[in-house]
Amino acid sequence: MPFVYRLQKVLEFRIHKKDEQLMVVQKAQQAVYEAEENIRKNEEEIRTTKENMRHADPMMFEYYDKYLIHLWEKAEQLEQIRQELQQKLDYEKAILVKLEQGVKVLEKHKEKNREIYIAEEKAQELKKYSELGITRFFRQNQEKIEEEEKAILKQLAQIDGGQI
Repeated sequence: MPFVYRLQKVLEFRIHKKDEQLMVVQKAQQAVYEAEENIRKNEEEIRTTKENMRHADPMMFEYYDKYLIHLWEKAEQLEQIRQELQQKLDYEKAILVKLEQGVKVLEKHKEKNREIYIAEEKAQELKKYSELGITRFFRQNQEKIEEEEKAILKQLAQIDGGQI
């Protein structure tokens, strides 16, 4: 009889939940990467604007200043968004860790139950072989006794045959 784990459905459910959470973590990680890329693009735009401002007409400095202030404010907003996304990612990772622990606990439990099952199967097999051995021993012993009786009867027959 093959090993059947009684909590297999629970284990499969937990594995499914862990896989779903892993997808959520990956999406959150992707959102953080996108936020960091937006920050990088904004910093590049600030650098480009500063470089263009050096070569621009002095009449345009006011517009460049306003645009740079806008870009700096945008940088602060993007950093705030990145921090929020990072916090969400950390939270989702914490959930994933708990789900992974739940799966590991059940997998260890399953492995222990499998070991117990194998030990019980071996014990039953040894008991069966032991019973077969005992049966064989008694059968061989019985045959030996019968052979000895036949030998004694034969000797008696020879002794009786020699006197008559």
